[in-house]
Amino acid sequence: MDSVPGRGRATLRDVARAAGVATSTVSRVLSEPGRISPATTAAVQRAVQELGYEARQRTPAGPDAKPRAVALLVPDITNPFYFDIIHGTQEQLKAAGYTQLLVDTEESADVEESALESVIPSARGVILAASRLSTGALAGAAERVPLVALNRNDAGVPAVLIDPGYGIHQAFQHLVSLDHSRIAFISGPAQSWSSQWRWQVFEEAARENGVDAVRLGPYSPKQTSGAAAADALLTSKASACIAFNDLLAIGMLRRLRTRGIKVPQDVSIIGCDDIFGADFCNPPLTTITAPVEQAARVATSMLLNRLGGGPLAARQVSQLPTHLTVRESTGPAPLRR
Repeated sequence: MDSVPGRGRATLRDVARAAGVATSTVSRVLSEPGRISPATTAAVQRAVQELGYEARQRTPAGPDAKPRAVALLVPDITNPFYFDIIHGTQEQLKAAGYTQLLVDTEESADVEESALESVIPSARGVILAASRLSTGALAGAAERVPLVALNRNDAGVPAVLIDPGYGIHQAFQHLVSLDHSRIAFISGPAQSWSSQWRWQVFEEAARENGVDAVRLGPYSPKQTSGAAAADALLTSKASACIAFNDLLAIGMLRRLRTRGIKVPQDVSIIGCDDIFGADFCNPPLTTITAPVEQAARVATSMLLNRLGGGPLAARQVSQLPTHLTVRESTGPAPLRR
């Protein structure tokens, strides 16, 4: 029984249609036994027998000819925030038999788009951390390769979000309890989706607490940008700030110290992310703690589920909460600025 009656020799697509799964799933059942669920495997094997499909017909030109690799693109490989993302994705991928392809996109949308063009032919899937792509470019990439975005929620792609809401509201409650009435947001890159989200939550929390909100920036999310951010904070007359990330906040602490401004006696500083080293600062940094490695693992599991084949599910979006960790960089508002 070598063919489909009336149609000639059976194809991989015929088997996929009969089993109700994707062609990639049929390929995996045939080439990687044990990696697909028993129910799906049984359905594929029944279809193979009924249609008389011969595995030698399968050609290596399709997506399953690619190496078992997943690309992880991050904006700045030197930023400690991404260390846990790199570690979390790598552990999940290794356990699933995949290799991680790590790319530093240098905080540049152009570099990121070029990198995607390079990795798509050799990667079965992609995880984009804090993508700087335009919405259109992100949507276009998602049409070409299975993709999950981390800290980016547009273009209709599956996403894992570190939700700043609870942490920022806690930060405002903390600062208001210390009599701060004018608080600045030190914004991140202009193209950062998460920076825009944090500002929206910041404005909402300021209104709820009757506090003056000031937006400063945008700034590159690096320690070297902290000097300009600190100078702008002093000019703004705000007595406290929430920085886009801990690196900016740490750079601000250094600049304020060189200017003879005491933290927290003269001004209070809060960071975001709680990166490694945030508690080693002088003073130790109050920050909004994020479940970074957990987010990376959820994003990786989401992508691996897509790579596992089967009928396409509805778009997935997973949100993980943040919380405030109070250290020594915040204190009572000064009587006079």
